[in-house]
Amino acid sequence: MTQQKARLLAERMALLGICEQDLDEQFVRSSGPGGQHLNKTSTCVVLTHLPTGIIVKSQQARSQALNRYYARKRLCELIEARLLGKESPQALKADKIRRQKDRRRRRRMAKKALSSGPECQRQQD
Repeated sequence: MTQQKARLLAERMALLGICEQDLDEQFVRSSGPGGQHLNKTSTCVVLTHLPTGIIVKSQQARSQALNRYYARKRLCELIEARLLGKESPQALKADKIRRQKDRRRRRRMAKKALSSGPECQRQQD
């Protein structure tokens, strides 16, 4: 993480009114592949914004410093979404996947209905 990224994040947090005193930060062990290094160090960051109750967990990187940055960045995104009344990026992604599955299911059902029609059965006989 560069100094410029850290400065931009601090400015973004100040604009949203997020103070470091409002954050409860915990460090826990990450999960997933990584072997001995992962089992010995607590690099996963759990960040709780006390006024809103938003909890963010970040274990993207092997470095605790990077995970602290990613957790704060994600917290800013969630608070911005809440303030602007928009859905969270995860909710938008889940909605997109749900629509794709619905579309595929409708196509599959339509194809199945066409293939099981009476004219197809006559050709098979």
